[in-house]
Amino acid sequence: MKVAIMQPYFFPYIGYFSLVKHVDRFVLLDDVQFIRHGWIERNRILKPSGGWQYISVPLIKHSQKVPIKDIRINNDTAWGKKLIAQIGHYRKAPYYYKVKSLLEKILERTFYDITSLDRVCLENICGYLHIHTPIDLFSEMGLSIPYPKAPDEWALNICREMGGVTEYRNLPRGTALFSEEKFLNAEIKLRFQETAISEYPQLGNVFEPGLSILDVMMFNSVEEINQMLDRYMLL
Repeated sequence: MKVAIMQPYFFPYIGYFSLVKHVDRFVLLDDVQFIRHGWIERNRILKPSGGWQYISVPLIKHSQKVPIKDIRINNDTAWGKKLIAQIGHYRKAPYYYKVKSLLEKILERTFYDITSLDRVCLENICGYLHIHTPIDLFSEMGLSIPYPKAPDEWALNICREMGGVTEYRNLPRGTALFSEEKFLNAEIKLRFQETAISEYPQLGNVFEPGLSILDVMMFNSVEEINQMLDRYMLL
């Protein structure tokens, strides 16, 4: 069984979805410390005047050591309406109304914590893209693992406790944090999956790579996106 484990991200880039598609089970690691200025509550889309801008979810202030699963959303602001307004300049994109409808369906619910929101966003976009990989939330899996002594041991210990894991995949940006020897000793193959970022027509003359999956969905059909998801290398 191939497994990938990632923190919950807010409408992540296409490589994240490629990883989800090409494993047998995908685990959202929500029981680790929240890191500021990451991708858990924000991402990037095109800016009307060129370049990119952030879309984000406002969070209630919290102490530094709070785990992701306990991070609460500040619903005192109409952040959902702001997000819909921020994608308005995509109106000329061929799939704008489909994406807008999907977003409105997601955001008609009230979410109180960022993990729940990110999970529902991920599940809905996977449904839109016909990705059927089971998605688990670590805090709900009932796994008892020893506390990791190194960053790579979160994944290693979870895979051991899950049982039946023969291959663990991660995005390439985490390469330096992993010890191949540890995984080999556990009889688990360690692979890093790098997705080729394909250029596609956007609103301007300069292609902005690595934006949120929302940008990809605005300009490409489900079939075209799946072709992109399948263009990857294993390192």
